Amino acid sequence: MSANLEALKDLGAYIVAKFGDEIDGHELINGQLVVTVGPQNLLKLCKFLRDDAQCLFQQVSDICGVDYPDREKRFEVVYNLLSFKHNLRCRVKVNADEDTAVPSVVKIWPAANWFEREVWDMYGVFFADHPDLRRILTDYGFDGHPQRRDFPLTGYVEVRYDDEQRRVVYEPVRLTQEFRSFDFMSPWEGMTPTLPGDEKAEAQKEGDKA
Repeated sequence: MSANLEALKDLGAYIVAKFGDEIDGHELINGQLVVTVGPQNLLKLCKFLRDDAQCLFQQVSDICGVDYPDREKRFEVVYNLLSFKHNLRCRVKVNADEDTAVPSVVKIWPAANWFEREVWDMYGVFFADHPDLRRILTDYGFDGHPQRRDFPLTGYVEVRYDDEQRRVVYEPVRLTQEFRSFDFMSPWEGMTPTLPGDEKAEAQKEGDKA
C-alpha cells in the first residue's frame, strides 16, 4: 500500500474514533477517502475536517449533486475537499430526499456559495442558512431542475423573442411527436416528401441511365 493510501486509511480510522455513530460510514474508493454523514452531523464533521491538525481540509474544491430516483433519499450531495498541509483529498457524502434541507457550509468554506447554488438549481436540494440561495445557471423563472433523472429532455417551456411584445416570452414546449416513439414513416409536421438535396440524387440516377 502506498504512503498516500496508508495515510488515508489512518485518517479514516481517526475520524471514526472521533465521531463513532455520528457518521454513517467510510471507505477508500479509487485512492480517495469517502465519508458518509447525515445532514444533522454535516457541519460538525466539516468543521472538524477543516480545523483538526490531522485533517486541515481548508479548501472545498467542488460540491456536486447526484440523483438516484429509486432510492428513498434520492439525492447525494458530494463535497470534494483538499488538504494542502497533508496533500490529501477527502470526499464527504450526504444523503437527502426532496423535503430534507441540507445545512449550508458557506460559513465553513466561503467558496461553497456558488457550488451550493448550482446544486440547488440543477437538483432542487435546499441548503438551509445559505446567504443567497437562488438559481445560477438557469433563468430565475425556470421551471424545474434539469439534472434530475425525471426531468424531460425537452424541458417544460421554450423561450423566444416576441417582436410584437418586444420581449422574451415563455411558452409550453409543443412536439408533434415524442422523441421516444419516433416513427420514421410519420415524420414531423411540416416535413415535405422531398428533402433538400434529393434533387442531386435524382440527377445522378438520370446521368447513370444515360
